[in-house]
Amino acid sequence: MKERIVVDAGPLVALLDSRDQHHARVREIMHTLPAPMYTVEAVLSETAFRLAHGGVDPARVLDLILAKALKIDFQAAKESAILAAMMRRYKNVPMSFADACLVRLTELHAQSVVLTLDSDFTIYRRNGRQVVPTLMPQSK
Repeated sequence: MKERIVVDAGPLVALLDSRDQHHARVREIMHTLPAPMYTVEAVLSETAFRLAHGGVDPARVLDLILAKALKIDFQAAKESAILAAMMRRYKNVPMSFADACLVRLTELHAQSVVLTLDSDFTIYRRNGRQVVPTLMPQSK
């Protein structure tokens, strides 16, 4: 089965904002990964907000969907009970809604790897006790 890359907001912001400290490394890594990458709407919202806050056109994240480099394959409404339980479990971290959606997406697609800059993914567990596979690029 083919590995699915599930992408968090941090790498998307880094890719789309050339001033981001992780831009070069994330861009380099993303060009080696299979397309499309997958994400959730909460990540798109967070990415657009962070881009706009940094003075970058927030619609750039949607350009990745239009280019078929990024795909949404998740319905939070169907997963709301599981997401709520997960967020309560990690309330001391705390777990964001976007992070819960990404962890749940990895549960639904076992071959998923989360591309993230967020070290909280080393704390989260999928299916109760399994480590969430991650790819965490750092700047050189």
